[in-house]
Amino acid sequence: MSGEQALLVLEQVPVDLVFLDIWLPGIDGLMTLDRITANYPQTSVVMISGHGTIETAVEAAKKGAYYFIEKPIDLDKILLITKRALERRSLEQENITLRQRIEQKFEMIGRSTAIKEIRFQIEAAAPSNGRVLIHGENGTGKELVARAIHSASKRNKAEFVEVNCAAIPEDLIESELFGHEKGSFTGATVRKIGKFELAHGGTIFLDEVGDMSLKTQAKVLRVLEEQKIERVGGTITIEIDVRVIAASNKDLVKEIEAGTFREDLYYRLNVIPITVPPLRDRLEDIKLLCDYYLKYFCRENGKKLKKLSDGALQVLQNYRWPGNIRELKNVIERLVIMVQPDLIDVSDIPPVYRRQSLAGGVKKSESGKTDELFESDTLKTARDNFEKVFILAKLQENNWNISKTAEIMKIERSNLHRKMKLLGISVNREDEKA
Repeated sequence: MSGEQALLVLEQVPVDLVFLDIWLPGIDGLMTLDRITANYPQTSVVMISGHGTIETAVEAAKKGAYYFIEKPIDLDKILLITKRALERRSLEQENITLRQRIEQKFEMIGRSTAIKEIRFQIEAAAPSNGRVLIHGENGTGKELVARAIHSASKRNKAEFVEVNCAAIPEDLIESELFGHEKGSFTGATVRKIGKFELAHGGTIFLDEVGDMSLKTQAKVLRVLEEQKIERVGGTITIEIDVRVIAASNKDLVKEIEAGTFREDLYYRLNVIPITVPPLRDRLEDIKLLCDYYLKYFCRENGKKLKKLSDGALQVLQNYRWPGNIRELKNVIERLVIMVQPDLIDVSDIPPVYRRQSLAGGVKKSESGKTDELFESDTLKTARDNFEKVFILAKLQENNWNISKTAEIMKIERSNLHRKMKLLGISVNREDEKA
């Protein structure tokens, strides 16, 4: 087979391994190797030659050949090389799959104006080496923003190292950040490389930086100024090249006023400020987020894809999500695991979400900006509005069973019917239960 014929085969079917002779009719083996590595990087190539030289072998290796074999060919050696080449290919494929799963896990979901603005800021900030300070409530996705900046930067081939400053005890954080030498303190039985050193050439993400002590803040400030570190108990100065991204759910300006955060460190970190919006400010993204997490958790748990009914989705869209995306993610995971039918309905949603969803829906006017309970001119109107919210919530909690709802509310069933009619609460016949 000529080199041209081999390339035609590769165009038509995926190939894991190619044995390629140096001497071929038409284009030679090295030129064919060039085209294979350029167009089919997933294919491993083993070069064969009866007149091989060290120079030829080196050139083949530079062009991307997995191995170079000289003739005469030993069958046992061929089998061994084939096994190793295919094992390497399998590991490479596993690595690609793992990277894709990690990228998918940290994908930023949404089409709202707020998320579009965040994406624009990430796109602008990523190519630079400027330090970034990310603000936002717990669970809004500050780590996703940090990872997105790293992935779109020129440092994306190096490490992204995360440090949760709130989770590390004060007596260990210096060792965690800068490393330590063997014997530098009790329990230091081996040398440890710190997070800053591990992130050399890449990005370090200081999450919840507002929880650092003033002592640690001073040491981090010095590292930012000098781009040098010393391990605990060490005497050698180590130069580092690290981009710093920090995040906090605290108002650091107020922390400065309170004397718990250094002003000079704040200005060092706050070169590019990015504020991540809470989920309640991007409710239009909830459907996309729900669809994404339903697919993710169904796949993770080996379940058939589940869907939300329109009513269930409406409940989730009306809820205010104090725990933000992290809370929504946990709710969807619970529903995937605990709900048996493929369709998740309103009655499957935990009661607390149904209650607050209904309360939020009734409290808002048609414009979505006013509060009817406090807008009411009379006590009677406000009381009626509250009773409507309360009765609707109890009906949903009890799966629209009117008798059970009346029993729990400690009123006669006929009185409940009368109240519902007076307040304009109707129950579909499909939903109504005696």
